[in-house]
Amino acid sequence: MKRAQVTAAMFVGISLFLALSTSVVQLTTAEASGVGSKNTTNELGEPMNPCLAPEWSPDGQRIAFCSDGNIYVMDADGTNGRMLTSGPARNCAPYWSPDGTRLAFFSDRDGNREIYVMNADGSNQTRLTSSPADDYGAAWSPDGSKIAFSSNRAGNFEIYVMGTHGENQTRLTTNAAQDYAPEWSPDGMKIAFYSDRDGHREIYAMNADGSNQMRLTRGALGACAPDWSADGKKIAFCRDCNIHVMNADGRNVVRLTDIHADGHPAWSPDGTRIAFQSRRDGTTWVFVMNADGTNPTKLT
Repeated sequence: MKRAQVTAAMFVGISLFLALSTSVVQLTTAEASGVGSKNTTNELGEPMNPCLAPEWSPDGQRIAFCSDGNIYVMDADGTNGRMLTSGPARNCAPYWSPDGTRLAFFSDRDGNREIYVMNADGSNQTRLTSSPADDYGAAWSPDGSKIAFSSNRAGNFEIYVMGTHGENQTRLTTNAAQDYAPEWSPDGMKIAFYSDRDGHREIYAMNADGSNQMRLTRGALGACAPDWSADGKKIAFCRDCNIHVMNADGRNVVRLTDIHADGHPAWSPDGTRIAFQSRRDGTTWVFVMNADGTNPTKLT
């Protein structure tokens, strides 16, 4: 599939189109002109630029992702891509509500990064947080009643939780280091995240009220971007720009990719596949593979 060639002067905010011959969505990043080079590495723990942050819908029929500062959604086979946000601001890290009707995300449209929600068709975009600091990495609780997120409003990044209308914002972690990317376990009892509190980035888990914080990964290469499997038995994560999977207690780590260009794994709701982003050919695309790492397939 040929890559669309655009210039920054001609770029109008839409870098997604359906290829007529294959009906597969193609993403244009155009790094040479500066388009698509927005750096979200620190927000999402991704070792590459740009960050697409793919996320499956609860029914497994769609995948939301971000590109060139805007949020898109496509069918799970890569077809029928459509843009949900528009404008010069950075909108990224979409996360589906459990019923699939809404998406949480972060945006810097009001000057700094804040948490927003919108309907799954992009309508009714509403700001939930209002802080002079940066808030991002929103994740819905499985029962749909809360949203966890990361914020540096206390001077360093910590994990917070709030109601779905932005109410009752409560800090869960208190640490001099940086805590990022909260992810609820499927039963809502635990939250995984990554932190550099022990010298470099590793995956941790804690109870949903912030208690019993435990380190799950150990290694010189660090780890980031955790995502629970639907049955709660495994956690996928990124280490050394490769996708890994481990048991929920941190045991039995298995490397699924060995390209040193992959990040942001996201389990499908049925547990059979993992979506992720990869820059294995020099451009960042959304891929899907089987849960054992076989059959990696480019969607965008």
